[in-house]
Amino acid sequence: MKETERRPLIITRVRDQGRDIRSFDLLPVGAAQAHGVALIPGQVAMLGVPEEEPAYFAFASAPEDRELEILVKRAVGAGGKIFDMKEGDRLDLLGVAGHGFDLDRHRGHDLVLVAMGTGVAPLRSALRHVLNRRQDFGRLVVLYGARTPDAFCYRDETGSWEDAGVELRQVISRPDGHDWSGPTGYVQSLLDHVLPDLKSPVALICGSREMIAQTRDRLQQMGFAPKAILTNY
Repeated sequence: MKETERRPLIITRVRDQGRDIRSFDLLPVGAAQAHGVALIPGQVAMLGVPEEEPAYFAFASAPEDRELEILVKRAVGAGGKIFDMKEGDRLDLLGVAGHGFDLDRHRGHDLVLVAMGTGVAPLRSALRHVLNRRQDFGRLVVLYGARTPDAFCYRDETGSWEDAGVELRQVISRPDGHDWSGPTGYVQSLLDHVLPDLKSPVALICGSREMIAQTRDRLQQMGFAPKAILTNY
């Protein structure tokens, strides 16, 4: 982990996202124009709040965005405390962790971004960065899985992703009792339907350890070289 001088952050906006998930926009106290934090798409913030152990949250914002953004799921510990915070409240940035996604090394390639649940946070960080450099990359395919339809985050943005040329495919694993006409199952099941049409694709995977391991195995079985499978942490 890259330690930073403890930087107090102020919450500038809170939005409900998926079920029991909120996004928080953050700026260092005293910052006027931009956050000024050195980071790579996909990296993770170590955040501190009083009386709790520090916790890790992937940045959902691109490095060049004005504000930092994280997704927080209702939980115990620091995550639960942050989840209940409001605009104007403060917390501390203690460090930046993970190697993130070295996207500059993969210019010219098609990108397949695979995420499950709140793993969409580092995926969004990478996607926003890539869309600001759209001419540098080939096709962009986003495969996004959640348990139920109301667990998808950034539903107000997905239309703009598609307008920018992103091929978005969503899947849920627990369809019972929900109005859902799309595919069901786990997100890695969508790979079979998109990879044959891509040339020299690079995959970015964001999610639980189990999901990442299963997706990596499936990609390697489909002929992906290990260097073409990227994780953020």
